[in-house]
Amino acid sequence: MKRLLRWFIVVAVMAAVSVAVFRLVNERRVVQSTAATPAAPQALELTPTDIVTATQGSGTRTLEVSGTVKAVDTALVKARVAGEIVRIHAREGETVKAGQPLVEQDTTELDLRLRQAEQQVAASRAQLDIAQRSLANNRALVTQGFISATALESSVSNEAAAQANLLVALAAVDIARKARGDATLLAPISGIVAQRLAQPGERVGLDARILEIINLSRLEVEAAVPAEDVVALKPGRSVRFVVEGLDGTFTGKVARLNPSAQAGSRAVSVYLSIDAQPQLRQGLFARGTVALEQRQGLWLPASAVRMDRALPYVLALEGGKVSARTVRTGLRSRADGPAAAPSQEPGGERVEILEGLTDGSKVLAGSISGVPEGRAWKPATTRQPTVAGATAPPGSAVGSTGGSARPASAAASR
Repeated sequence: MKRLLRWFIVVAVMAAVSVAVFRLVNERRVVQSTAATPAAPQALELTPTDIVTATQGSGTRTLEVSGTVKAVDTALVKARVAGEIVRIHAREGETVKAGQPLVEQDTTELDLRLRQAEQQVAASRAQLDIAQRSLANNRALVTQGFISATALESSVSNEAAAQANLLVALAAVDIARKARGDATLLAPISGIVAQRLAQPGERVGLDARILEIINLSRLEVEAAVPAEDVVALKPGRSVRFVVEGLDGTFTGKVARLNPSAQAGSRAVSVYLSIDAQPQLRQGLFARGTVALEQRQGLWLPASAVRMDRALPYVLALEGGKVSARTVRTGLRSRADGPAAAPSQEPGGERVEILEGLTDGSKVLAGSISGVPEGRAWKPATTRQPTVAGATAPPGSAVGSTGGSARPASAAASR
């Protein structure tokens, strides 16, 4: 009996140990299985700035152009005679008026040539006087029969030659006087001195460049436009410019079109006038937008259309979930002025949606990325202001005034 009792006790103890080990192993499996199962993702909370709406409106097809700002009226002051520069009356940046004396050259040699020409006139006039008196005497002698008619004809020829020599001498005086006057160079146009290419004391040759004058009251941009886009351009179309290095936008219009295309590129030069402003200068680089075609359509901010797939698509917000929807796009336009929808920033680029969305469709803004399809979403709730010393209601999120709570995954995807 004692031996049986001992075996019974041993068997009972081993059974209890086995049951305890089984329970422990089972509990560990349940814990591991629970830890391996991922938690369901929280709904993505979106603020109004994260959502854009497709809206009906008018849009304009635009053409981007660029070029260098140039003055319509420019002039180079060049030397009309060779000689040494005595003084220059203007420097870079100074304003000059048309007809104002700008450059004076040494006139010593020119004065001597003028005096020489004037003395030649005096000699020719004296020769003419002698020839005229001789002709008068010979005419009297012919009537008296002392000389022949042939001798009279010779006197007439001598008088005509003397008259021609006098005219040549007078013309030489005019040329010398003009050369003397050309030693003083006048401003051909009103404007501002842009370059001073010579200095007093230098000897310059004929047609040497001395000063450059530009008139900033009329400016234009020369842009090369592809031949297929020139058809839609007409003089008078409005243009909006952004100038490199300057704030704000500038307005202008299409002034004229070049009738021939450039060799090689086959582009056509288009001249765009730009309204003069005090800060505009020649040589600045400008980018402009020409309005070509305007029409009604469904528009979205261009940033909301995603291009990381074979076809453009948007992340539509439908039925509380995020879904990818392929769209077909059309014109690109600028959302300027009152035509811009509230969900589209004025001045931002818009794109026309031809297929894939309807008026009022809500899509995820392009500033948010990394959101998978099928992710649940909901409007972000605005937190109530927290009064100092007050106790927050149970379960409420206490944070900054007016903030919005969103999952950390959503914040990281911004």
